[in-house]
Amino acid sequence: VNVWPCIHVRPNTLLIRLLLLALCLTGASSFAAGNTFTGSASCQDCHADEHRNWQGSHHDLAMQLPGPDTVLADFNNAEFTYNGVTSRFYQDGDKYMVRTDGEDGKLTDFEVAYVFGVYPLQQYLLPLSRGRLQSLTIAWDARPASEGGQRWYHLYPNEPIDFKDPLHWTGPYQNWNTRCAECHSTDLQKNYNRESRSFDTQYAEIDVGCEACHGPGGKHLELAATEQLAGVPGGGFATDFAQRGDWIFPPGESIARRTEPLQSRAQIDACGRCHSRRGTLGDYHYGADLLDTHRLSMLQSPLYHYDGQILDEVYVYGSFVQSKMHQAGVVCSNCHEPHSNALRATGNGVCAQCHKASTYDTPDHHFHPVNSTGASCANCHMPESTYMGVDRRRDHSMRIPRPDLSVVMGTPNACNQCHTDKDASWSLDALRKQGVNFRDTGNHLARSFAAVDQGDARAVPSLAALANDTNAPPIWRATAMEALGQAGGREATQTMAALLYDDDSIIRASTVRSLQFLSLPQRFQLLTPLLNDPVLAVRMEVAQALAVVPLDQIKAQEANRLRTLFKEYVTVYEQHSDMPGVLSQLALFYSNRGDAPSAERAYKEAIEINPQLVAAYLNLADLLRAQNREEEARKFLLEALAVAPDNGNTIHALGLLETRSGDSEKALDYLAQAAALETLGTRHRFVYAIALHDLGNPRQAVTELNKLNRKFPSDEQILLALANYSAELGDYAKARAYAQQLVQLAPRNTNYQQLLSSLPND
Repeated sequence: VNVWPCIHVRPNTLLIRLLLLALCLTGASSFAAGNTFTGSASCQDCHADEHRNWQGSHHDLAMQLPGPDTVLADFNNAEFTYNGVTSRFYQDGDKYMVRTDGEDGKLTDFEVAYVFGVYPLQQYLLPLSRGRLQSLTIAWDARPASEGGQRWYHLYPNEPIDFKDPLHWTGPYQNWNTRCAECHSTDLQKNYNRESRSFDTQYAEIDVGCEACHGPGGKHLELAATEQLAGVPGGGFATDFAQRGDWIFPPGESIARRTEPLQSRAQIDACGRCHSRRGTLGDYHYGADLLDTHRLSMLQSPLYHYDGQILDEVYVYGSFVQSKMHQAGVVCSNCHEPHSNALRATGNGVCAQCHKASTYDTPDHHFHPVNSTGASCANCHMPESTYMGVDRRRDHSMRIPRPDLSVVMGTPNACNQCHTDKDASWSLDALRKQGVNFRDTGNHLARSFAAVDQGDARAVPSLAALANDTNAPPIWRATAMEALGQAGGREATQTMAALLYDDDSIIRASTVRSLQFLSLPQRFQLLTPLLNDPVLAVRMEVAQALAVVPLDQIKAQEANRLRTLFKEYVTVYEQHSDMPGVLSQLALFYSNRGDAPSAERAYKEAIEINPQLVAAYLNLADLLRAQNREEEARKFLLEALAVAPDNGNTIHALGLLETRSGDSEKALDYLAQAAALETLGTRHRFVYAIALHDLGNPRQAVTELNKLNRKFPSDEQILLALANYSAELGDYAKARAYAQQLVQLAPRNTNYQQLLSSLPND
C-alpha cells in the first residue's frame, strides 16, 4: 500500500479532521473493512526520530530492489567456481544478471529480482517458475577486505551440492516465499496453491517496516486525526511494546532491579516471531502469544548443546528466555534501540546499565587486563558462533563459562573460544587459581539431559525436579518435560499431571507433546479440557495427540469438538503444505485418522519436493506395509537407501521388512548393519540382539546385549532381556544379578519382583 505522508496540524472542525484522515489513508483502500496497513511513510511526521533511526537499519534494508545504491557485490563480469560450475555476475544495461546452473543443471542467465540483506553478507533473489523467488547460495561477503570480505563465496563450501540437491539454490530450502519472506517484508501473504505448487506472494512493504512489528496503523492514524489517542490502550495498536521498565540500584547492591515486575512477554514475543527457531502456524496475530501463531523449538540436541548453549542456527529467542537477564525482567529494548537495531551503548556500557562498572568491569571480576578482548562482558558471557560462513552471532543465554562441563561432557566454553591454543583443563585450572570453583559439575542439569538422551533413567528424577521448579525459566521446564516424555514412567506421569494446565503456553504445549507414552484413553481423558485452549500451538499438539481417537466410540458432543479441532489442524497445516516437513506431519495425521489415501498423497508430495527426505520414505513404506503392499514398501525403502546409503533407520526398516517377509538371512544382515551404524540411543542394537535370539543364536544375543549394557547400565529393557536370556541359557547367577538391578532401578515394579523371585538361587 502506498501512503502519502501525513501532515498533522490541529484540526478545528470535524470536517477538517475527516479530510485529514482521508489524506493520511490515501491508498489504503481496505480501511473500511477494518484496521489496515498504511506504510512506514505514514509514521514519519509524528514519529520523526523513530523513523530516522529506522532508516538505514538492517530492518529497513532487509530486502530491496537492485540498483547502484543497493547492490554491494561485484557484477563487473566477476566469476566464481563451485563444485565444477563457474558462475558469472554481470550487468546488462540496468539489469543485474547471474549466469549459473539452473534447475536442470545447465548454465542459464537469471536477472536479479531483489537484493537480500546488507551485512555481513548480501544475497540475491532470482526468479523461477510458478511465482518462486530463490535465494542464490553464492553470496557476497560484505565485510571489509581487511576482514576477508569483498568477495563472492558459497554458503556450503565443504559440500558438493548440485542441482539435484534440495539445498541447491533452486531447491525448496532456498525458497524465499517459504523460508525467508515472512521475516524480511511487512504483512506478507504467502498465497501458496498446493494443486499447482505455485505462489502468488504479496506484501504491504518490501522491507521490515514500522507495521511489521507494531501491526497495522490504520486505527492509530484514525485516532490521531480525530484527537482520540489519549487513554486508548496501545494507541490503537494490538500491542504495547513499552516494557523497558524503570531500574534502580538498591542500596548496597551492584545489580539494578526493576521497580515493577515484567508482566508479559509481549515485546520479546514480537521479536521472537522472526528471531527464533520456529515453525509458522496460520496467520500472524499482532499482540497475541507467540505460540498462537508459531511452534517453538525447545532447548534440545542437536539445536542446542545439553547446557543450552547455541549449536545450530537457532537465532536469539530460545537463548534469551533461558537467561537470568530475562528472569530479572530484561527485554530486548533494554539493550537494543528497537528502531535502529543498534546497541544502547558501546562496549561494556550496555551491561553497565544494570551491572556497576566498579564491581564488574574490573580485573577482579573478569581476570583480564583492562581494555583487552578478555575484559569484554560479551566475549565471556555471550560468545560468538559463526553461521552462513561469515555471520558471527552471540549466544544470548548470557551464562558463566563452564570449562568443567567441557572436560566431562564436551560442551563448549567461552574461555577456550578465545584461548584456542589451550584445552578445557587449562581453563579450569586458571579459574581455580582465581578462586572460582564449580560445585555442581557432577549433578549439573546438562549431564541429566545428556544421560536421558542416552537412555539412562537415573537422570529422570532431576529432570522431573526441573520441570516442577516454578523458579526456573519456562523454556527449561518445557524442555525437561519433553525429555521426561521420551523416558516415560512414573515421574513423567506425575510431572505431566501438574504441568498440563500451566498458565504458560510454552509449558502446556511441550507437556501435551510429551504424552505419547500414555495409553490413548489416558491421553483422551487428560486432554479433553484443552480442546479449546486459547493458544493455537497447544491445540495443534492436542490434535496430533488425539488423532487416533475413534470418533464413533466416544460421546457425540466430544466427537463434534474433536472434528472441529481436526478440521482446524488440517486448515492450518494446509497453508504451509509447500514445506516437505509440514506435508510429512499432515501425512502422519491423516494416517492416524485412518485416511491412508490422503496420507500416501502427502508423503509422496513431500518426497517430490525434497527427494532426500528420508523420514518421508520410511513413513510411507510403513504405511504401505500396513496395507500389505510389501513390494511397494521395499521399493521406497531402497530409494531411500540410494539417497542416503549409511542411514541406519532405512537399513533397520529394511531388516524389519525382510523379517516379516521371511528372509531371515537378509533381515539379520540389514539389522546387523543398522546396529553397527548406531552411535546414539539403543533401538537398532537392541532389536538386532532380539533378532539374534529369535533366530536361534541366544548366546550371541547376550553378547550384543552385554555390549549395550556396558554403555547403558540403567536401561531397563536391556537388563530385562539379559535376565530372561541368561535364565534360558541356565546362567541363573547372572540372571538374578540383572533382575536385582531391575528391582533397584524400579522398586515398585511388581513384574521385576516376580521375575527375581522366580529365578533359582543356583
